[in-house]
Amino acid sequence: MKNNILIIEDDKSINDLISSLLKDEYTVYQAFTAKEGLSLVSSNTIDVIILDLGLPDLDGIDVIIKIRKSMTTPIIVVSARSFESDIVKALDLGADDYLIKPFRNNELKSRVKIAIRHSISNNIINSDMTFKYMNFKIDYDKALVYVNNNLIPITSNEYRILAILTKNAGKVLTYDYILKAIWGPNAGESNSSLRVHMANIRRKIEVNPADPQFIITHVGIGYSFNL
Repeated sequence: MKNNILIIEDDKSINDLISSLLKDEYTVYQAFTAKEGLSLVSSNTIDVIILDLGLPDLDGIDVIIKIRKSMTTPIIVVSARSFESDIVKALDLGADDYLIKPFRNNELKSRVKIAIRHSISNNIINSDMTFKYMNFKIDYDKALVYVNNNLIPITSNEYRILAILTKNAGKVLTYDYILKAIWGPNAGESNSSLRVHMANIRRKIEVNPADPQFIITHVGIGYSFNL
């Protein structure tokens, strides 16, 4: 059975282009307004949403907020808005990924596949409380981390960072999101402190910390656990 993709994009040429890129592999629904998109989300099982921010009836940011009130469906923002503040805001409010127009066709297709894997991995994580990927394993019940079946000594904060990244594997988490999740809304920690923690984690779990395969840095935005 094919996965269902919803495109919410008011520019018909772009909407049709994305549809043509994906329709051979997925069942594609097209919406040209926020109202149409939200209606399709509520009446169909959608696996990935591709969302433009500049919609004629409602800003895409508000669409993210509405969807996140009741659904965890992966959202990939595809927008001409390239300011870091717009990207961070969309990700903080619940978008899973962000592509800036004009986008490369193969990159969009790759991001859709990653979003679907992210959705599937979340279901696996929630069911057995264990995350496994390649030679990496984290046991959420016992708060233990393994690489090549070897127990890795980590601090409590390092474990908490790895837990939140792996539970959102494939999704870019902003610096602010991670800081608040780990140290609370009034955390005194800074991005520089978070970078130190990440450097320590990489030294412990990566074969080559300078060229990481697990924890990816998105400069100016945050981090993701790579799938």
